Amino acid sequence: MRPRDLLGSAVGAAAGNPLRTALLMLAMAIGVAAVVVLTALGDGARRYVVREFSALGSNLVIVLPGRTATGGVNPGSAVTSTPRDLTVADARALKRASGVLRVAPIVVGTSEISVGGRLRGAMVVGATAEFIDVRRFTLAQGRFLPDEDWERGSSVMVLGAKLRSDLFGSGPALGQFARIGDRRFRIVGVLASTGAGLGMNTDELAIVPVAQAQAMFDTHTLFRILIEARSRSLLETVKQQAVSVLAQRHGGEQDVTVITQDAVLATFDRLLGTLTLGVAGIAAISLAVAGILVMNVMLVSVTQRRAEIGLMKALGGSQGTIRALFLAEASLLSMAGAIGGFVLGHAGAWVIRALYPTLPAWPPDWAVIAALLTALVTGVLFGVMPAQRAARLDPVLALARR
Repeated sequence: MRPRDLLGSAVGAAAGNPLRTALLMLAMAIGVAAVVVLTALGDGARRYVVREFSALGSNLVIVLPGRTATGGVNPGSAVTSTPRDLTVADARALKRASGVLRVAPIVVGTSEISVGGRLRGAMVVGATAEFIDVRRFTLAQGRFLPDEDWERGSSVMVLGAKLRSDLFGSGPALGQFARIGDRRFRIVGVLASTGAGLGMNTDELAIVPVAQAQAMFDTHTLFRILIEARSRSLLETVKQQAVSVLAQRHGGEQDVTVITQDAVLATFDRLLGTLTLGVAGIAAISLAVAGILVMNVMLVSVTQRRAEIGLMKALGGSQGTIRALFLAEASLLSMAGAIGGFVLGHAGAWVIRALYPTLPAWPPDWAVIAALLTALVTGVLFGVMPAQRAARLDPVLALARR
């Protein structure tokens, strides 16, 4: 039988029972759509985290006070014990390392900022002039913190875009004064709006000199030290230099955790990539269920079409022809359902992107191709048994039971 005739027969058989055909295609479509949507979520989360970490800056080495128990890099690396303070003097010593381009010591705390009769809670970051280059911030107005002695900071402040809007409305902010606690700061700059990322909304930051922040929060300990290496190839070198310099300053004890941006990115990329594969595997189970449904429907079809099969064999149809007819029908239904699932899955991913614009929920190509191929292969494999049963029917017995 010619391929054209096989296809026509398969279409005719599918159209002969529209409800059964629609339900079978729906089952296959749900399976494919589940794979597409879940992998879009998983891969979107991976790309979101990678993008946010990349936005922190380039060629970064991060020094945390305290040492993790394993010395490795994991999502809990930020939770450490602190046997010894990480100080501004430590940051200054790191700046002298050969592979270091910039160093930004950081102090973080929360406080209330008041301007006139307006009061606003905000996250206050103590930093230095190099912080803007290390973090790749841009200014919308004014200038950043002055390049001055880290131990004696001026009473100046840079505001995030939303914080500036909340405090001053449509009025000018540059040159105005604001109070943080009992300290008075002159506003010298406003950051360009960048939005939230990794739990910190830079639009709501107030940035002051590190010495002022330490005095404000009554601490000598730094929250972090951000180091920018001169090139990506020097990241591991700078990491080792930081460990060595701080060990010498801390009496030979390695009591800090030093991680590279690449190491953090690789860890999250690996974890979220594995998660994506896991959810894809779970979703693929629904394709197996759909395949079983294909087999059951085709077995019922064989029973209902015994007379037709008997007549075809009586007229000279071979077992191969009968087998090909049923496999063609199973393949057609599976592919139609898979295409429907492809469309449905992309529609679901589009809805997710519309609801959460910051999440790049695009299904990876490998997942889409794998889902379509798995749907087709599943349909064909589970269609083999009904096709074999149809091919083995005795034409006399099949016609006698008409």
